[in-house]
Amino acid sequence: MIKSFAAATLAALLATSAHAQDIAALKAQAVAGVEARAKLAQVLNDQIFSFGEPGFEEVETSKLITATLEKNGFTVKRGISGMPTGWVATWTNRVPGKPAGPVIALGSDIDGVPRTSQKPGIPWHDPLVKDAPGHGEGHNSGNPLNIVAALAVKDVMIREGIPGSLMLWPGVAEELVAAKAYMVRDGVFKDVDAVLFTHVDDNLAVSWGPTSGTGLVSVEYSFWGETAHSAGSPWRGKSALDAVTLMNLGWEMRREHLRPEQRSHYVIKKGGDQPNVVPAEASVWYYFREQSFDGIAKNFEIGNRIAEAAAMMTDTRVTRRILGTAAPRHFSRPIAEAAYANIQQVGLPKWTADEQAFARAVQTNLDPKKVEGLATELDKLEPPAEEPKSGGSDDIGDVSWVVPTVTLRYPANIPDVTYHHWSAAIAMATPIAHKGIVAGAKVVSMTVLDLMTSPTLLKEAKAYFTDVQTKDQKYLPMIGPKDAPPVTINAEMMAGYRAEMRKLYYDPAKYPTYLDQLGIKFPTLKK
Repeated sequence: MIKSFAAATLAALLATSAHAQDIAALKAQAVAGVEARAKLAQVLNDQIFSFGEPGFEEVETSKLITATLEKNGFTVKRGISGMPTGWVATWTNRVPGKPAGPVIALGSDIDGVPRTSQKPGIPWHDPLVKDAPGHGEGHNSGNPLNIVAALAVKDVMIREGIPGSLMLWPGVAEELVAAKAYMVRDGVFKDVDAVLFTHVDDNLAVSWGPTSGTGLVSVEYSFWGETAHSAGSPWRGKSALDAVTLMNLGWEMRREHLRPEQRSHYVIKKGGDQPNVVPAEASVWYYFREQSFDGIAKNFEIGNRIAEAAAMMTDTRVTRRILGTAAPRHFSRPIAEAAYANIQQVGLPKWTADEQAFARAVQTNLDPKKVEGLATELDKLEPPAEEPKSGGSDDIGDVSWVVPTVTLRYPANIPDVTYHHWSAAIAMATPIAHKGIVAGAKVVSMTVLDLMTSPTLLKEAKAYFTDVQTKDQKYLPMIGPKDAPPVTINAEMMAGYRAEMRKLYYDPAKYPTYLDQLGIKFPTLKK
């Protein structure tokens, strides 16, 4: 009996060792495939940077990405969830005699940010097109990363006979948190086994469990009144702008009595036509953020009551439209641990003296007290904070509640830049971004192979999702079956800028890099 147990134990150990050796060899092939495609990553990254398209206007961006994927054997379905720039690209390796493998989805955002146009490689504010949108969040880099990772893995799967499917998809209009919840609602991820999401950062990192930050609901309130002459007969008017003003005042008064962790903000989208006409139509756009589903719903309802009260006080009527939502994020521990093991193998890029000097020049111009250069030590994989901090939102949260998900952060940007600001665009078409993308792509390709070849990892991810993450908290969607993405929300803005922006699109057939096309020497350190 003891001998049988010992023999079985030895056999199991040998099998584990053999698998470890096999997967290490497969990962080495994938890493080589990523390195061989570094030029492709740079070209795609620089092209998307030059497009600078904001949410729902990512026309050139989606055209470029889908054409690249179709050229490499992926099948593309466009117009996902009613979004003209939405798409899903799939490729499946069917191996005779083997069951169908897992479906692994790779996602990353594609949209830019209003008023963040910036020449890359210039460490001070110098827009490509004044006041135009740009990549002040670095979303130009994630899909190039995913593409080169997927193509490297695809080669390995074909060569080694590994069954499975790769699915690539974009985060359309993430800055409006106005796409992923609709994709979840419409079943885009129903057959997916795991999602690896990527987002730009200044380190190579991953996390698990509930994250810091918030979820949110994005909602536009429109008030409707009646016009009148503002001086001749104002008593005959019903001011929609007064209603907007009262709603905002009411929210400001209520804000004091909400949890400190909540975040809420608004912009007036329409305030009337001209001063001597009582505004018959006005609208205000709110983000209500909280750290839990219940907290978001509670603050949303408070906002709704204040809007109704403002309408009553002004004898107007109010309607509301949900524009987007983001669930609080919760990431898979087993997948995060597997990804972090790969992060430790890949490590941070080896930054040159020029790259460090450029990063310090940027930091000096932004805040002379914070000059540390590029990261040279990996962040650690830490357990979730007992009291997560408040902060921003990302609609990858919705995806994370329907399929085991992690977000890999990769070092394509400079520490201490301000996101949603031109400074976050400075590095995003420079060697810093190019190196960070390659490092992230290596980790993604290795982690995809872990998921493709290890039924145990997938089983553990599913168990964590079922027995830990969703044991006491289920997904609570905040959009209904009739809600639709606001696909024209940035159309007017882009109509005013696209012609000028198009003149500066990167042409890789003529120039090695976008910096070369713009005549910018790297590193430029001073004016």
